[in-house]
Amino acid sequence: MAEISKVGVIGAGQMGSGIAEVCALAGLDVALNDVSEERIAAAIAAIEAHLARQVERGQLATDAAKTAASRIRPALDYDAFADADLVIEAATENEELKRKIFGKLCPSLKPDAILATNTSSISITRLASITDRPEKFIGIHFMNPVPRMQLVELIRGIVTDNVTFEAAKALVARLGKTFTVSEDFPAFIVNRILLPMINEAIYTLYEGVGSVEAIDTAMKLGANHPMGPLALADFIGLDTVLSVMQVLHEGLADTKYRPCPLLVKYVEAGWLGRKTQRGFYDYRSGTPIPTR
Repeated sequence: MAEISKVGVIGAGQMGSGIAEVCALAGLDVALNDVSEERIAAAIAAIEAHLARQVERGQLATDAAKTAASRIRPALDYDAFADADLVIEAATENEELKRKIFGKLCPSLKPDAILATNTSSISITRLASITDRPEKFIGIHFMNPVPRMQLVELIRGIVTDNVTFEAAKALVARLGKTFTVSEDFPAFIVNRILLPMINEAIYTLYEGVGSVEAIDTAMKLGANHPMGPLALADFIGLDTVLSVMQVLHEGLADTKYRPCPLLVKYVEAGWLGRKTQRGFYDYRSGTPIPTR
């Protein structure tokens, strides 16, 4: 098994930026790609700012932060991944988009490069099937926020070979994280359990059982959750919550996974949570205010 030393990341949003950061801190060279040079530059600036905050808090040495930042470079097109040992796709949770990315990406890769997706719900086997290397394709699902969360789900497709699986395990260990192995079923382990809970919280709001504040307070103090389910939905992104619930509903054909109509309405309104400043809370004033 060849050692992974250079990683490509497609998607410079919250997840992709976090993956790039932890890889760079682990001593890997990282090429970061997105749809525009401006988005890549903004992501690199955000990573550098986060590293600087860790230095200020005494969590990271100044030299380590500078070295990590220097390992991340922009990848303006997929040709920048020509010498990558591993490319991780961390684009929006949309299967059609991911399929287009892999279709365009594969011709730029060296023959032994491993392909991974950070999908939180979509079939690894199905995504792998449209690539030129399904045996070298694997799900590496990081939790959000990546720098803080310790778990990584590893999901093998039906064709994923042992060399790819072992390389993914070695990568997770190098990043200082813990992996759990999930079978390739809709939403895997964490989101199979977590997202229906959030969806049920939204139903609880929709049916008038409790207000936003009452539901979140109940789960924080009654179940000892660090964050209420509606605040967590805003943090994840309501569009992502809806996408995962749709995958569960369609993939398992069980009505218990039906997305709450209120969740659909919020997404239709463009109220996607923190990233749009409105969701189950309104964040525009700087202090989260419940919207219902």
